[in-house]
Amino acid sequence: MASSRFEEIRDKVKEFPLLPGVYLMKGAGDKIIYVGKAKALRNRVRSYFIDSKDHSPKTRLLVQNILEVEYILTKTEVEAFLLEASLIKKHRPKYNIRLRDDKAYPYIRFSWSEEFPRLYLARKVKKDGSLYFGPYTSGFAVQGTIRFLNRTFKIRDCTDVMFKTRTRPCMTYQIGRCTAPCVKYVGQEEYKQEVEGAKLFLKGQNKKVIKTMKEKMMAAADEEKFEVAARLRDSIESIKAILQKQSVINDTTEKDQDAVGFYGDERGCLIETVHVRAGRVIGTRPHFLPHFDPNDPAEDHREWLVDFMNQYYDDNFIPDEVLLPLDIGSDLSKLMEEVLKERSDHKVTVRFATDERGRNLVDMANENAKAHLLKHVSKSEEKLRGLEEIKEKLGLPDMPRRIECYDISTFQGAETVASQVVFEEGVPAKEHYRRYKIKTVEGINDFASMYEVLSRRFKHTEYEDPNLIVIDGGKGQLSQAIKILEEIGRKDIPVVGLAKARTESDFQKQEVESTEERFFLPGRQNPVVFKNNSEAFYILTGIRDEAHRFAITYHRKLRENTSIESELDYVVGLGEKRKKTLLTQYNSIDEIRMAEPGDIAKLKGFNRVLAERIILQLNDSEEEEIEAE
Repeated sequence: MASSRFEEIRDKVKEFPLLPGVYLMKGAGDKIIYVGKAKALRNRVRSYFIDSKDHSPKTRLLVQNILEVEYILTKTEVEAFLLEASLIKKHRPKYNIRLRDDKAYPYIRFSWSEEFPRLYLARKVKKDGSLYFGPYTSGFAVQGTIRFLNRTFKIRDCTDVMFKTRTRPCMTYQIGRCTAPCVKYVGQEEYKQEVEGAKLFLKGQNKKVIKTMKEKMMAAADEEKFEVAARLRDSIESIKAILQKQSVINDTTEKDQDAVGFYGDERGCLIETVHVRAGRVIGTRPHFLPHFDPNDPAEDHREWLVDFMNQYYDDNFIPDEVLLPLDIGSDLSKLMEEVLKERSDHKVTVRFATDERGRNLVDMANENAKAHLLKHVSKSEEKLRGLEEIKEKLGLPDMPRRIECYDISTFQGAETVASQVVFEEGVPAKEHYRRYKIKTVEGINDFASMYEVLSRRFKHTEYEDPNLIVIDGGKGQLSQAIKILEEIGRKDIPVVGLAKARTESDFQKQEVESTEERFFLPGRQNPVVFKNNSEAFYILTGIRDEAHRFAITYHRKLRENTSIESELDYVVGLGEKRKKTLLTQYNSIDEIRMAEPGDIAKLKGFNRVLAERIILQLNDSEEEEIEAE
């Protein structure tokens, strides 16, 4: 930063109020590069502009790039914390600690506020009156748990649409796994009493659940309802079997706890959270922070640990207690407790773990953090070698740490959409994925569609520029992309085209059994060659395939939103007349999906084989969408 500019900002900061709020530091292009919060804005921001050797290298680099500082006042310091987290999420400032989740960990959502609640797999915690349990490490395990609870406690598993339109009990009721609230065979209060056991089970009150079920079993036996008693006995044994597989830390508490641990060096820091629910460990979750060394004496552990908690608990389940590996002081602990209480509507304790049980949990988190860091670094080094090979073979001026790929998708000449997929350091950065609905192009025109997408993309100066753009296609598509970048004034960004070609050994065959990838560069006649098993090859083909998948998923979602006929387009043997017949009889795809094959077969023009094919196709489509997420 020029000396005059430095002095100008420092003088401006002297006029900042001594009030709580959030400050925003801006760099070139008016881009926000850092967001912070303060109890007294003037004192906090002024500390950056004191020529101090105590500043970390990251802070010194930040100060060199500051061209403007603004602030937003808040009523309290708690409000400043809440606002800071939302601004970091929105602007993704370069110099903030930023949590990047490559996948959304699953929760079990119990819609307890509904008249007849049911269980769902959820990826986000919302204030919607539901109860949330988790996060768990496996979506497969969550689905298995939901199936077990539905079966054990007779919880409805039909969709809301199906529930509202049902006129007679489904097969689930007939086999004794549901009480048919859809047709009023059971009232609201009675239904909630039946499913109360699932809530207690998820809350960890297992002794109470088993005791209640044993009482019901004995009562059923006394009344000579032996089949009911046998089902309850089997359910009790199933619950005991599940409980034996869980790691028990403390079977005398019903508190939900998170223990935080970390491990890091000059290569980065990995923060690990261990999730304990009612005394049982249900999983761990790693969070890697690149280019951050927690051992640097210039780093204030209180600051980065609080920043982590503030961001992490902006989106995730907030437990009753958070155990920390370091002492952040009573003032900051109390402040974080107020912030978390504001978000969760319940009392939260934040403390340095000094007791034996607390230390054991934190030690577990630290050990997991070390193991996950070493694993992450090993993978990162492999990715780095791949990026170096890409840089060398494609003749790039910089390491391609950020690669972007775009895919245009059109379905049967109808609505055109596009996807933007981003890889950072060779791995998907899903928070930077974008979907585009083409607005200015009618019909199929890939060139015009790509022009619109790239024009809209590079109007966003808050996004970092890519070091490389990957285009799905050969020389023709590559030349089009180059022309578009020139027209929008971004010809400085390198581009590579990827295209499949029939392998030479297959030329005599009617069908292509194997293909090879060809990598085209501007101004070069022959394609660049990468070994099929190289990391560079996997990165480039991986981002192309991911962009294609992302676009197709978006297209399918739009088609479902605009016309329920779209799902039926994929059913072989289902013409327009039969589709109209189905859509006259049923109000939605969900209704058709849940219908009995025999009922569909009775419709004019239908038969049993076609009916079963329709239901099979629709259910397969639903499963694919869940997996793709």
